[in-house]
Amino acid sequence: MEGIKKWSKVSPDIQQLLINNVFCSKCGVTKIVNYGIHNDRFGVVLKGYCKNCGGRVARLVEEE
Repeated sequence: MEGIKKWSKVSPDIQQLLINNVFCSKCGVTKIVNYGIHNDRFGVVLKGYCKNCGGRVARLVEEE
């Protein structure tokens, strides 16, 4: 729940930039899909799947 609160503080424009800029070990830069939002001591972690190959990907969004 805390992760969702942190994520909601990020502006929608920045959220979209982050969602569309995730690294996949097979595809390189890709979009994350079917992701969950998880609290982390450094900020928020988006955990989901690569739009292209379906592999697991994650994106750390650090708190300011």
